[in-house]
Amino acid sequence: MLKKIDSSQLTVGMFIHDLSCDWMTHPFVRNRFLLTQEAEIRKIIDAGIHDVVIDAGKGLDVQDAPTLAEARAQTEAELTVIAAAPPVIVTRVSLGEELQRAASIRNQAAGLVRTVMQDARLGKAVELDQVSPVVQNITESILRNPGALVGLLRIKTKDDYTFLHSVSVCTLLVAFCRSRGMEAATTHQAGLGGLLHDTGKALVPDKILNKPGRLTDEEFAVIKRHPRDGYDILRKSPEIGPIPLDITLHHHERRDGTGYPDKLAGDGISELAQMAAIVDVYDAITADRCYHKGMSAAEALRKIYEWSKFHFNPVMAQEFMRCVGIYPVGTMVMLESGRLAVVVEPHATNLLAPKVHVFFNTKQNVYIRPEMVDLSRGLGFGGGDKIVRHESPQKWNVDPMKFLALAG
Repeated sequence: MLKKIDSSQLTVGMFIHDLSCDWMTHPFVRNRFLLTQEAEIRKIIDAGIHDVVIDAGKGLDVQDAPTLAEARAQTEAELTVIAAAPPVIVTRVSLGEELQRAASIRNQAAGLVRTVMQDARLGKAVELDQVSPVVQNITESILRNPGALVGLLRIKTKDDYTFLHSVSVCTLLVAFCRSRGMEAATTHQAGLGGLLHDTGKALVPDKILNKPGRLTDEEFAVIKRHPRDGYDILRKSPEIGPIPLDITLHHHERRDGTGYPDKLAGDGISELAQMAAIVDVYDAITADRCYHKGMSAAEALRKIYEWSKFHFNPVMAQEFMRCVGIYPVGTMVMLESGRLAVVVEPHATNLLAPKVHVFFNTKQNVYIRPEMVDLSRGLGFGGGDKIVRHESPQKWNVDPMKFLALAG
């Protein structure tokens, strides 16, 4: 039986089923193993891992601990309450109108990040007069229709991940700032920070950055230098402001003091660095990498919510969930009717009932005429269905972007 316990309850003889942390926090070669020594427990706690899942059938038990199913049910109930609040960014143009522009902006921004990384390897300063217009283009796209660019950036290949991750963090951080009503100048500076936050990874050897297996302690130490390296690189640009520098240096800090490089805690971490930390982890854990399979958006938001008890600001975590939606644009979902659909627009008042583009009947195993369905509407009004779960595009060999484009 799988149970969820606090790491302080761990004892030698328990079988770890899941360390409940993002992959970069994970200090072990394997995900599942039997605890055989106290040093392993200390390593888990020192890594800032607070909750773990144990398999009571393979090791010692904690009698009064909730089962994993019970813990998840409690979390889902809390998330449902959060999802009842309305989205906070209003679209100005349709998804179809914005997709082509968003695709151009995506490619432009990814190319810029690639250039920045190449220049950093050569010891050159970042040219902010080239970066600022790209951030402005991203911001304007978010203002027109945030779902277009956010949806496109959900698709990353292993080869372009490093560059598109930076574009995603910039885009999501700009959307997050806008949803929280932050000033345009501050939002622009945050966008700069998001686009440049991983500049220090230019100095990380590719064999470490793209290693398919888990990093050794020595390799992880190299990775953990990238916030400081990025900070030092950006300081060569005299026009750089304090916000991008702060985001670059502190996007891996955690509120419980277990982050790096400065082990800041609580409100010792700036507001924008705390926001960037949430965005950075969300985009990282939803992407497929050579060393881990990306989570669905819904599962990632559940993890962000759970980790916000210790690592993130809980209020900010909930605000971010409302910003991106429980089912973000571009998410492929299975409906109760057995039809596959791609989410094209959040509902104005209910994040659990977005508008979707239905395109495949899994019961008959056939494509159907694409149809827009508003899941908030009742039977007879173009609705009456509901989302059962997130679905993997790879499983069905489907490109969700194709049906996003048709939605406009």
